[in-house]
Amino acid sequence: MRYLFGDCALDMDRRELRRGANLVAVEPQVFDLLAHLIRHRDRVVSKDDLLASVWQGRAISESTLFNRINAARSAIGDTGTRQDLIKTLPRRGLRFVGAVREEASNPAEAAPHKPSPGIADKPSIAVLPFVNLSGDPEQDYFIDGVVEDIITALSRNRGFFVIARNSSFTYKGKAVDTKQVARELGVRYVLEGSVRKAGRRVRVTGQFIEAESGRHLWADRFDGDLVDIFDLQDQLVTSVVGALAPQLEKAEINRAKREMTGDLAAYDLYLRGLASWNRWTGEENAKALQLFNAAIAKDGDFSTPYGLAASCHHFAKANGWAASFDEKEISRLIERAADIGKDDAVALCWAGHVHAYFFRDLDRALLLIDRALDLDVNLAVAWQRSGWVRGYAGESDGAIESLNKAIRLDPLDPRVFLTQSAMAFAHFIAGRDDEAARWAAMALRVKPNWLPALRMTIASNAMQGQAEQARWALSAYRQIDPDVTITKLCEYYPFRRHADRQRLIAAMRKAGVPQ
Repeated sequence: MRYLFGDCALDMDRRELRRGANLVAVEPQVFDLLAHLIRHRDRVVSKDDLLASVWQGRAISESTLFNRINAARSAIGDTGTRQDLIKTLPRRGLRFVGAVREEASNPAEAAPHKPSPGIADKPSIAVLPFVNLSGDPEQDYFIDGVVEDIITALSRNRGFFVIARNSSFTYKGKAVDTKQVARELGVRYVLEGSVRKAGRRVRVTGQFIEAESGRHLWADRFDGDLVDIFDLQDQLVTSVVGALAPQLEKAEINRAKREMTGDLAAYDLYLRGLASWNRWTGEENAKALQLFNAAIAKDGDFSTPYGLAASCHHFAKANGWAASFDEKEISRLIERAADIGKDDAVALCWAGHVHAYFFRDLDRALLLIDRALDLDVNLAVAWQRSGWVRGYAGESDGAIESLNKAIRLDPLDPRVFLTQSAMAFAHFIAGRDDEAARWAAMALRVKPNWLPALRMTIASNAMQGQAEQARWALSAYRQIDPDVTITKLCEYYPFRRHADRQRLIAAMRKAGVPQ
């Protein structure tokens, strides 16, 4: 059964929600809540009814219920202010008031047979995590690092559309259907493979699949000694590029290769740091910083760890994982990343954003980030950083454009709350408080205690007169930072425009944040 309303389709058999041609990611409880409201749209659904049907009678907090209702509204394009589809009846409950049409599910219709029109003019590929055949979980960091380098190398070629690492790695450890992966990520091709590492010997296998037909277009195996791992990687990338676009000149293939470091110990430390960096906790962030610094100590001309080490300081400040920072050291990392990383998009985009965050030179920050995007137009994190910094600069439309590109390149990013909270900020400075609140709510569903999203929830709801939501968000913020003040909040935003700073101050005053 499918329920059709507005531009949405809720497929009960496939448990999918679509808006237009796009698949919308929703949590299971949000899907069940939405389905229950639509099924019982002929009446008001009480809180007790929702608890019994969605949560099987388990006790949950008011904030959890509030968040799930907001999530359902956001998923279908409704808001708590407009309430075109889900209407709140005070002290009674909720009712789905949109016009609904029912039809039998048609799986053939639900699964598109081609990628989205925006990327159909270029080969689009997702590189899935390679299978670890070594029998040693400790080798995961090495194998994941090899795959990440393949993604980076492919994405540097402007002739390809390459899904970012964070979305590809949501499939790690899962049995996957390549057709489903291609449908969910909007790509035509999938690269999968395995790595077996035994002592100093490595065997890398890869197979390149046309997702719609399931046809294997290319497969190969590479054996070698660990000291030759860079040559093995280059062989794999060159073969994939050749299979995707045989008409490209050899120079274009060579440009898809990325030289990082010739020091195997430095590379190993970098891969270990990357594994910790992706775990997103205070402890792992500190560990990643130590490993990136160790990689730098081994090879002082290895540019990527400089940018990522700088990002560790940024995340420590943004999350409250550290109380003090050595700005001289942070400046050294940024300058070194910019100096030796002129052809390293990852190093440049992080150097740019951290420069804006700590030292407030937005013009130079944007120069570095734009240089990164010139090098790698498919680097999702560079578009994400561009969105943040353009927001700081007051360029809300440019920020939103950059962030939309980041989402399209990395649609399943586990850290999508970073992009969503940046979207909230961009809409807030543009005066679109309802949109800011919607994006902030989405970020909080992924990471409930994410401070930038809580700040935008406070500000956007206060400006709309939604006092209850603003108070709830401020209370949640104070649980993390009991000494929050307006002055302290403004330190997180290197505003270029005085008007943007004043708007944030006005919103926080309305919310009751002390000066």
